[in-house]
Amino acid sequence: MDLTELSERLEKLSVRYGEHLGFERDADWFLLKLQEEMGELTQAYLQHTGRARAKGLTPEEIRTGFHQEFADVFCQLLLLARQHDVDLPGEIERKWLSREA
Repeated sequence: MDLTELSERLEKLSVRYGEHLGFERDADWFLLKLQEEMGELTQAYLQHTGRARAKGLTPEEIRTGFHQEFADVFCQLLLLARQHDVDLPGEIERKWLSREA
């Protein structure tokens, strides 16, 4: 999937989320929400690696939750980049892929 198209779809969902819960999605919110999602990924990782309580979840539920948290972090990162007009594919090309030999 194209990152620009994905970003546009995520933006629509995020706008609805903010409207539904009645808050402004300002620059601080995008960064704080990404941090929240990173915390949830960390928690899921600890469960997945047996270093946190399972909270009644099966190993498969823990694995699924761990994998889903990656999507949350990735999507919030895309939204934060969009908020700040970051050309993420371009920056990846310049920062990472330009070093390919």
